Amino acid sequence: MLSSPTHKDSPDLGRFMQTIDPTISGPGVDESIGSIPQNACQYSGKSAQMATAAEVMKNYRENPAAVWYKHSADPDDSNGKYAFQRLHRSLFTPHVIPKFKLRRNDAFYAIGSCFARGLENSLQSNGIAVESAAPEFSKLQPAKEGATGLGFTNKYNTYSMLNELRWALDPDAAFPQESIVRLTATTWYDPHTNPTLSFVDLDETLERRALMQAVTKRIRSCRAVVVTLGLAEVWRDVRADVYLNCTPIPSLFKSEPDRYEFHLTTFAKNWANLEAIYELLARYGHPDFHIVVTVSPVPLMNTFSTMDIVVANTWAKSLLRAVAQEWATAHSNVDYFPSYEMVEKSDRAAVWESDLRHVRGPAVQHIMELFLWNYIE
Repeated sequence: MLSSPTHKDSPDLGRFMQTIDPTISGPGVDESIGSIPQNACQYSGKSAQMATAAEVMKNYRENPAAVWYKHSADPDDSNGKYAFQRLHRSLFTPHVIPKFKLRRNDAFYAIGSCFARGLENSLQSNGIAVESAAPEFSKLQPAKEGATGLGFTNKYNTYSMLNELRWALDPDAAFPQESIVRLTATTWYDPHTNPTLSFVDLDETLERRALMQAVTKRIRSCRAVVVTLGLAEVWRDVRADVYLNCTPIPSLFKSEPDRYEFHLTTFAKNWANLEAIYELLARYGHPDFHIVVTVSPVPLMNTFSTMDIVVANTWAKSLLRAVAQEWATAHSNVDYFPSYEMVEKSDRAAVWESDLRHVRGPAVQHIMELFLWNYIE
């Protein structure tokens, strides 16, 4: 049985959250492959949720976390129910009402960046099967100290998540091998992966690609899918006509300066990608699949826009947070988990390492415990 959430330190989880993001921003989707119905991906712009006055007043009365401030309340009351009291605590704990429960014997699949890897570790430590945490990846040797073989699987944007799922699940979707590029006379680079491993020759690069797709196919047996959204700045390979997972290796900007173009994505495009992912899982996935969507609190390493990096990060996270909520509202089997808010609304010294980019172990543990407490029955 799971105990209630606590704030215990967890160095291992912290390590997973400190995912190496060696090439800055990330991104990718190939609109030329797949055959997702157009109407499944179009954003209507209509209100996603409407209710009568009687219904919302009932919500207000029953929601213990509906009020921000009360003049007579003590801001330092550690048991206070108002937001301004809860936000005085070092680690913020949001009020969560899960739309569904997941079972201990469910198979899980996590796709995304640091939260996905941290969740895999936490689930496995609780005896839960996680198909995305394939032992084949953990055996791969990372190029840098502190990284993991599993970090190779990180997906940083909705485009690259959709690409990976299409190539693995849709029999009509072919991987664009021309997007794999030569770096030196003996090394090649797959821009749809996270470059945490040493670069190798073409044959081994293709073997890693085949392994990635073989493991991704395992999502078909998973009732529980966790999707973590990370970046909204993306790069497109013009020659191969495909979006990428990460910023291209810097040397490619010199050797092939006209091959890649930069995009600031929109709400509508990210919404379309998530809806296409939903349609793929509905068509090829578990017959009773459930999705928990989150937004990674880890900020951009760099921005290629003209914005201040802090402003660019706020724009990207706001966009992804909004589209995640809309996606969850649109489907009864999709729910949003507020890991992003748990970090952003906690005391800075309690949650961030000195670089203000990597989340401390106790904060990661707090997030994982709240997730398990609310979703696992």
